[in-house]
Amino acid sequence: MKQENDNNIVLAIDQKPKLGQGILLSIQHLFAMFGATVLVPALTGMSPAIALISSGIGTLVFILITKGKVPSYLGSSFAFINPIIAMKALEANPTSGIEVGSFLVGSFLVGVTYSIVALLIAKAGTKWLMNLLPPIVVGPVIMVIGLGLASTAINMVTNNPSGEYDLTYVTIGFVTLIITIVTAIFSKGFLSVIPILVGIIGGYLFSISMGVVDLEPVKQASWFMVPPFTVPFIDYQPSLSWYVVFLMIPVTIVPIAEHIGHQLVLSKVVNKDLIEDPGLDRSMLGDGVATMIAACLGGPPNTTYGENIGVLAITRAFSIYVFIGAACFAILFGFCGKISALLSTIPSPVMGGVSILLFGIIASSGLRMLIENKVDFKIKRNLIISSVILIIGIGGAAIHIGNMFSLEGMALASIIGVALNLILPGREIISFKDMFDEE
Repeated sequence: MKQENDNNIVLAIDQKPKLGQGILLSIQHLFAMFGATVLVPALTGMSPAIALISSGIGTLVFILITKGKVPSYLGSSFAFINPIIAMKALEANPTSGIEVGSFLVGSFLVGVTYSIVALLIAKAGTKWLMNLLPPIVVGPVIMVIGLGLASTAINMVTNNPSGEYDLTYVTIGFVTLIITIVTAIFSKGFLSVIPILVGIIGGYLFSISMGVVDLEPVKQASWFMVPPFTVPFIDYQPSLSWYVVFLMIPVTIVPIAEHIGHQLVLSKVVNKDLIEDPGLDRSMLGDGVATMIAACLGGPPNTTYGENIGVLAITRAFSIYVFIGAACFAILFGFCGKISALLSTIPSPVMGGVSILLFGIIASSGLRMLIENKVDFKIKRNLIISSVILIIGIGGAAIHIGNMFSLEGMALASIIGVALNLILPGREIISFKDMFDEE
């Protein structure tokens, strides 16, 4: 990687900021991750407070495992929204055979998968991973995630809690969407990095003016509150089923690819080859351990956040101590009863409004991956792989064998995409190191 001028760096990775400077920079990173991190539990029926706490603890563990050399923040992963919603629906159905807490077992297995991949990278390098997950597989799978969530966003915007069409909800949803878009397009500096948070705040204030927000829970809540942690063997008895394995594990293709991309971009931003030192195996392991901890607390799987990388690029303050501060603030916020109550009063059309843009961006980022990697759709194998992944994933195709085995939707599409890439003739062998140098 070419070396660049470091004169404009405000804080080096190992440099301690002054107290006031550090607090402000930490809060800035907290704002950057806040909107997306609480949106995932809001959509899946989990506790936003626990998501905040688990993201803070996960970030601290990540920093420890990477020896304080990778300035990253870990937040809730969007890749697992649909699988978690599907499993929670089955848990609520007593005839499904899916035990309560199965989605958390699945989240824990996601962390285990990250850790196994990290071990394989440490032992066998990275070339195998890039050959297994080329852009022609990962790009369409990412598109499936965004497009598969489209109906969720629209339902949140158009339907009230009774399931009926509500024009007030539609108005709130689209006002939230407009605020988010305007912030993303026209704002400068730090505001351009947090359009989701600005959209949620703006939509929430508009909702208050429309009379659909009840602030009484916020008034009654205490400042300190222990959130509803869901701990295995205490709150539920973990049970493993093939359904959980095949619904969650294949989806890890996306956050693994996302993790690699973030490390490449972050290396460019901080002007250090983080793939080599501390190593992709360590950062992947940090992601895995953080996700396992989150699952044991009742939180969603974690992933590194591009929003915080954007903040780094703007501020040029790379200090790892800033991320430690942001993680500590997230944990404190999670134990604040009034903040938890405030989050619970956000109307669904506000979350739906920002989700329209956010889920669309997820789908578009898959398309962007194909374009940036110059995937040629004149080649039949590329056209076939992407077409099959998109239709199987968005169409909700499924394979059921009794109550023992089930594979469907995005998980099925991911596995078939990997298989087609390995089986069809004309596959190019891609070196991870070559890819890094080209970037």
